[in-house]
Amino acid sequence: MPYVTVKMLEGRTDEQKKALIEKVTEAVSETVDAPKEKIVVFIEEMSKSHYGVAGKRLND
Repeated sequence: MPYVTVKMLEGRTDEQKKALIEKVTEAVSETVDAPKEKIVVFIEEMSKSHYGVAGKRLND
């Protein structure tokens, strides 16, 4: 049973997240020949205040 975790900044719509889950599931199924019913996709959203690049938070 493949588990896939997608980490991204918050702000995407429910429709975008639904499409992401569908396409990731399809890609994993095709790549590793796993049945779609066994593929789990987790989306972990982070706020910009919890993410930093080059020593600065993204919301600064």
